[in-house]
Amino acid sequence: MFQAIREINRNIGEEERVESTSPTREEEPEGVLFGKYEIGRFLGVGGFAKVYEAFDVVTKQSVAIKVVSKRRIAEARLTAQVQREIAIMHRLNHPNIVKLYEVLATKTKIYFVMECAHGGELYDRILNHGLFDEDHSRRCFQQLISAVQHCHSRGVFHRDLKLDNLLLDQDLNLKVSDFGLSATTDQIRPDGMLHTLCGTPAYLTPEMLAKKGYDGEKVDVWQCGVVLYVLTVGSLPFNESNVPTLLRRIYRGQVRIPRCVKPDLKRLIKRMLDPNPKTRISIDEILEDPWFRKGYREIKVQQKNPEWEDEDRTKSLNAFHLISFSSGLDMSGLLITDPEPEVSGSVERIVSKETPKSIVEMVESVADRDIVTVIRKQDGWGAKIEGHSGNFVILIGVYRLTDELVVIEVKKKEKDEESGAEFWEEKLRPRILELEYKPE
Repeated sequence: MFQAIREINRNIGEEERVESTSPTREEEPEGVLFGKYEIGRFLGVGGFAKVYEAFDVVTKQSVAIKVVSKRRIAEARLTAQVQREIAIMHRLNHPNIVKLYEVLATKTKIYFVMECAHGGELYDRILNHGLFDEDHSRRCFQQLISAVQHCHSRGVFHRDLKLDNLLLDQDLNLKVSDFGLSATTDQIRPDGMLHTLCGTPAYLTPEMLAKKGYDGEKVDVWQCGVVLYVLTVGSLPFNESNVPTLLRRIYRGQVRIPRCVKPDLKRLIKRMLDPNPKTRISIDEILEDPWFRKGYREIKVQQKNPEWEDEDRTKSLNAFHLISFSSGLDMSGLLITDPEPEVSGSVERIVSKETPKSIVEMVESVADRDIVTVIRKQDGWGAKIEGHSGNFVILIGVYRLTDELVVIEVKKKEKDEESGAEFWEEKLRPRILELEYKPE
């Protein structure tokens, strides 16, 4: 039965169907990676990556390292998708979501250092050991809903929630993984909907198949309903080997729930697998459902560093930007940047522990209003310094690196005006260098 589930669990990608292929020999890590992680046993393969267990050579902490070929990502035109996945995982902080610790790279490979879930996939656990009892299934489902609620609160829609992407730790706590097909609120079109058809056929929703746009939250609810059905019944609610037949059944919402399922649980599953997204149950309503609430303990998620509470507009750097700052980790061939048409001159960057707000205020205080005009950015922390005659421009951006560190990026374009160089070298640059963070 469960083997049949995996037969139809291939993903439909953002632009096209992406088949799983085995990475080449060039992706085999050996020994101690970057002097930090001792490579251990092979854990698995999927898509464009191999996953290994590894150990921090200092703390001895066990981690999982996903090894990806930059060339293969570029050839498959998945660069933007990988970038988005990293940025999304940076947003999330929940005990039931796999943590991304850091991203490392060489000229040919990318290494994702993540939390290691020693219990493996939920799919394999059930396949090898059978269904959980009702209380344990409920506990897994509660953890799943809590994680999904956290994603939605951070503007993230997973869109590929399935047993293969749900991992277990050594205590059989659930961990949501694989955010490669996730979407964020900035991808919502003017009609208020997402439109990309992606995911796994057996977990697709009727509204996705209708191709008229869909609500990311309601898609995640439907997929959680499919997971709950499998946890309860032991098979997929829409289980056809013929994909067109499968999709027709999903579109019509033709689901049969066995009589042995308790009425309160059956009612919850039906509300989650409602083919009409407008009447489908919401996450908030699931949290109040009587079957769900039995033994439920709300999970307290650590909040942001209070220092940042007033600075949510600060643009976060994803790992591709961070890696590009280091000359030893060249990812320039893969990096997608937002070109700044106004400035094509030199670029300088430093790391600082100051807050974005204080940095921008310092820049404004240094600027000589008789020489330059300072314009604060509206879409994040930064400033544009422009000579009154327009002969020089200095753009300053402040980007979040961690809760404590930021990167100050300065882009300069000078023509013939000496006052621009004088202002930068004698006034502004020394003050910015005073803010540089120098670890001991």
